[in-house]
Amino acid sequence: MRDSEGQKAGYSWARASALMMTAIFASRLLGMLRDTVIAFRFGQNELTDAYRAAFQLPDLLFFMVAGGALSSSLMPVFSGYWEQGRKGEAWRVFSIVATVMVGITTALVLLLELMAPIAVALMFPGFDADRLALTTQLTRVVLPAQICFLLGGLMMATLYARKHFLAPALGPNIYNIGIIFGGLVLALWLGVAGLAWGALLGAFIGSVLLPLFVMRRLGSAFRLEFNLKHEGAREVFRLMLPVMFGLSLPGIYMLILRVFASWLPPGAISALDNANRQMQAPLGIVGQGIALAIFPALTSLAARGEWGALRLTLRQGLRLVWFLTAPATVLLMVLAENISRVLLQYGKFTPTDTQLVASALQAFALGLFAWSGQALIARGFFALRDSLTPVLIGSAVTVLFVPLCVLLTRVLGWGHVGLALATSIAATAQMVWMFQILNRRMPPAESAEPAPLMGFLLRSGLATLLMGALAYGLHAALHRLMPDFQVNLRSLLIGAMVATMGMGFYLILCQRLGIREVAYVQRVFRRRG
Repeated sequence: MRDSEGQKAGYSWARASALMMTAIFASRLLGMLRDTVIAFRFGQNELTDAYRAAFQLPDLLFFMVAGGALSSSLMPVFSGYWEQGRKGEAWRVFSIVATVMVGITTALVLLLELMAPIAVALMFPGFDADRLALTTQLTRVVLPAQICFLLGGLMMATLYARKHFLAPALGPNIYNIGIIFGGLVLALWLGVAGLAWGALLGAFIGSVLLPLFVMRRLGSAFRLEFNLKHEGAREVFRLMLPVMFGLSLPGIYMLILRVFASWLPPGAISALDNANRQMQAPLGIVGQGIALAIFPALTSLAARGEWGALRLTLRQGLRLVWFLTAPATVLLMVLAENISRVLLQYGKFTPTDTQLVASALQAFALGLFAWSGQALIARGFFALRDSLTPVLIGSAVTVLFVPLCVLLTRVLGWGHVGLALATSIAATAQMVWMFQILNRRMPPAESAEPAPLMGFLLRSGLATLLMGALAYGLHAALHRLMPDFQVNLRSLLIGAMVATMGMGFYLILCQRLGIREVAYVQRVFRRRG
């Protein structure tokens, strides 16, 4: 497998993928440390439920305005002008979008600050008065962070378009450090509110100060401008509305889950959030890391009409995503309790809390391959400037998601595990549907079409099943044979041995089955510069 298509686009998406996955891996490690600090300090109860719920209203604003929608809608337009040598027009588009969207988001934040008590009560009908009051207080603290995320998202879009990936990748690391600081230091005086203030501090430094510093060094041109008649700005706004729904669906699912979980016993919201964050670690490292790195190549190839290279690049990306997420799914399911215990079971976090998180993690893990593939497939649509189709598909699946939650929780009585399973089912349905449509939507290539994915899926599927059998048997044997000692260290050692042997076995099987991603991954991570 070669990276020639990325080279044609002006950079190596393989090296960019390695950089993004490494930086996101560091972010996920910090995220795990953040969750460990929260678990140690507060456990998993009404306080942590209120803290997690406090992000419901800000998250909704983030997903709809300041999330991936801005980056994914601005980048193709900005990149188009940049590729044509019209850099002044590219910066005009950025200036107009930044001026308009920062103004709108600031107004919305102020409005939501006033409406927070009503909005929180509507979103969490199962909360008692005390939890509603605390959730409202924390919501008002973290709401202004969305202005930081919006401005940061716009600046990072221009950095991605110019093939600069380091600063955008570091932003989430600083955000996590802010929350850790809040839990370790600010919480000594402010209690659980210290976490919220730490999140706000991390958002400002990581999403505003850092990209602003890099942009000034690389060169940029910004001025206040409200010219909504500019062709490029109109194109961004036309794309943004559908894109924000398409990219925000994973977050919207979690918003829906929190509403259903508000009727479950205390700690259910925290258990779902903790499990989802653990699943998000490989999803962010692999799925989102590769998607973000390949997206500039897809937009450049689409802009030049190189459809054969576009299809090949997308197909290579999907193979790499699924090759890496298959063993991760197995390890998450087999080691769910070990992972949750090592990351969370400290201080006020009990073994019962660990069981709640582990059972939800196993259900979330079933959808890992789908969420990862979907992140890349969606950007294939965006590169074609077709942002409506992912929205229509996602909206149709979301309509089915709500009754699915009712069926699995209320009818079958599967509680928070049913909610997690519902997201995996919905994600799989959406990914398959999107892939089929995108495959038909891309213009035919002049050269030969890329090889079908079926052979790769069958061979990697066989390797994954055999790896799963080995990992399950080894995990059970180690739990029987290893003597009892400190419970977290014991779980860490068992998990490390199962993961190491399982991954080694998987790579050997894949190599024997002729799956070229084995050598490709080794080559990617050995590259420098």
